[in-house]
Amino acid sequence: MSMGIVVVEVCDSNLMSALELEELEEEYPEIAVLRSDCMNLCGLCKLRPYAMVNGNKVFAKTTEECIALIRQSIEEELKAFHNI
Repeated sequence: MSMGIVVVEVCDSNLMSALELEELEEEYPEIAVLRSDCMNLCGLCKLRPYAMVNGNKVFAKTTEECIALIRQSIEEELKAFHNI
């Protein structure tokens, strides 16, 4: 597996884990989606759909909103990377 410029991490216990987040890898070839047993954010995990994008928490009330925010974060990270 190639490592992405942007890493999207998701906890197996979170609502986001039910989604096909790997589709984001097709949309953005520079990213890698990693699934984890536990990311030690159980308080947040229980309450909200969330993921980590390059170590930054991204969360929302719904999975749809969360995906939109993840996309936005990916694009910001890629823009920052390509502007270096």
